[in-house]
Amino acid sequence: MTTSLTSLVLVVAGLCAGTGARLLLRRLRRGTRVPPPWCELGVASVWGASGAAAVPVRWLPVLLALGWLAVVAGAVDVLAGRLPDALTLPALPVALLLLVPVGGDTVARGVVGAVVAVAAHAAVHLVAPAAMGGGDVKLAAPLGAVSAAVSWEALALAGVLAALSSGVLAVAVLVRRGRGGAVPHGPSMLLAGLLVAAAGARGP
Repeated sequence: MTTSLTSLVLVVAGLCAGTGARLLLRRLRRGTRVPPPWCELGVASVWGASGAAAVPVRWLPVLLALGWLAVVAGAVDVLAGRLPDALTLPALPVALLLLVPVGGDTVARGVVGAVVAVAAHAAVHLVAPAAMGGGDVKLAAPLGAVSAAVSWEALALAGVLAALSSGVLAVAVLVRRGRGGAVPHGPSMLLAGLLVAAAGARGP
């Protein structure tokens, strides 16, 4: 299958997966209503880009799952200011399972990376809980696993990119809303993790 055809198929599949995500979010215990077609377009765009990036097939399921999580969890964090356990907690075992075809060493690095990422984010949460919530700490586990599976450098880079993105967003919120504006950290973490994973999957 050519790259363009793969990308087209993934765009169509992403539209369906986005619809399913939007319906799922409404049915969670603390449901979030995301207006259509934001989930559909978001997942379709990320999945289409993943197909066009021509990453190795063994990495593609990891990127698709991470892209779905980035759109869905990011939408909830922006709209409701929280990251549901129903999304963050299953993400780690799913990530480790999807890393199995990539290689045993990546799974081992993923486990250690998850522990390191959670420890780092938990420390920030304890020092400044207003800046980083418990949901961010839970989200750090799957993102740390995937980033570390790429490389240890990727794990560090993802953390730096997330912090820089949140900093830029905080300045924008401060300018627009003043000191009362809240800045969700989840979208920055998700975007950084997705970019690092996509770049690392393609290799040098």
